[in-house]
Amino acid sequence: MLQNIKKAAMKPLTSLIEQKAYSLLDGRISELFGIRHTYSGVNREGQSALYVPAVLQAVRLISETIGSLPCKVFRESAAGKLPAKDHSTYRIVHKRANEWTGAGELRTILTADALMHGNGYAKVVRFGDGRPFELHRLKHGKVTVLEDELTGAPVYRVSEKTGTRDYPHTEILHIQSFLGTSPLAFGKEGIGLAAILERHGAQFFGSGARPSAVISNDKPQGGEAGAQTISNIRKSYADFQKNGGALFMDAGWKFDQPTMTSTDAQFLENRVFQLGEIARIFGVPPHLIFNLERATWGNAETMGASFLQLCLRPWLDRWQDAMTTVLLSEDEQDDHYFEFVTDDLMRADAASRTANMTALVTNRIMTPNEVRAILNMPPLPGGDELTNPHTTSNAAPAPAPAKENA
Repeated sequence: MLQNIKKAAMKPLTSLIEQKAYSLLDGRISELFGIRHTYSGVNREGQSALYVPAVLQAVRLISETIGSLPCKVFRESAAGKLPAKDHSTYRIVHKRANEWTGAGELRTILTADALMHGNGYAKVVRFGDGRPFELHRLKHGKVTVLEDELTGAPVYRVSEKTGTRDYPHTEILHIQSFLGTSPLAFGKEGIGLAAILERHGAQFFGSGARPSAVISNDKPQGGEAGAQTISNIRKSYADFQKNGGALFMDAGWKFDQPTMTSTDAQFLENRVFQLGEIARIFGVPPHLIFNLERATWGNAETMGASFLQLCLRPWLDRWQDAMTTVLLSEDEQDDHYFEFVTDDLMRADAASRTANMTALVTNRIMTPNEVRAILNMPPLPGGDELTNPHTTSNAAPAPAPAKENA
């Protein structure tokens, strides 16, 4: 009995563990590495997904819109909210991220990185006293996110020319997509199906589309006589196509004009449906990726507002939080903050915009010169007073709040 126990204890541990061998073609292999193949067999992630036009438009729409919005750093004071133009970060986020990259261009690239790969990174370059000087983009694949064992804070391991280097979370600007995963990865099935439909259409029309006619004979036609008959029929059919009229077939030959099947007839419907799927993947209104099937003059304006509130706002919040983390010190975070100016997205037509600005002036919310500045027009003498031009009161006009000198 004891000998049997000793023999069992002396067996290698691997013999007591169930071992399984997987082929590299087995779908379960991908799960071990966190990869999931699509049922369609088409994987469109990263740069390759941009070859689907609707995906290209969605990525370009979100990233370029965020890049085009002015971003400023503000300071809270007793006089109210004022632009902190003397702060070193004002130039970085509003004008130039570095010597060769504009602030808007960097936001466009990092947002596109997050949309395509799940994360976008930029390293902070500082002055000798610790103030931010520039932001340098880190290419995809150069950064690995680790976790500090004591605090749980992220640590960024960056691959550089001299090797790898670890940076704290205050030195790497990190823009991440929802759950740190690209929308392309979550929506790979819908994007793959759109790619299949597009490829099918290209192959269908690239190969000459559907034949206009099928001429057949149940009886075998061989030898020189059969070849001569086929040549005569070909000439007769060519003459029929050119001149019209009746087409006469003899010797048992049959003429058939194929029709489009129901599946082929719904091909365009399937493609339009995939546009809606891709719009859902990125959270953009369908008409903004040019699916105008259900767009009207009324709901297009409403969907434009929802684009800002439901799609862009989470991205803008991520940008503001990330910039606060790396570009402001703990003391500065008490009275400084970043904000995107989204007024351009809410612009209406010329008549509505004029009526809105008129109301702002007459209600003494804005001065005439502030409105003229929005319209890129030079100031007028006396245009800095908060007065209602439609009243004849002799009361002294209220002075506009003092502006901070840049």
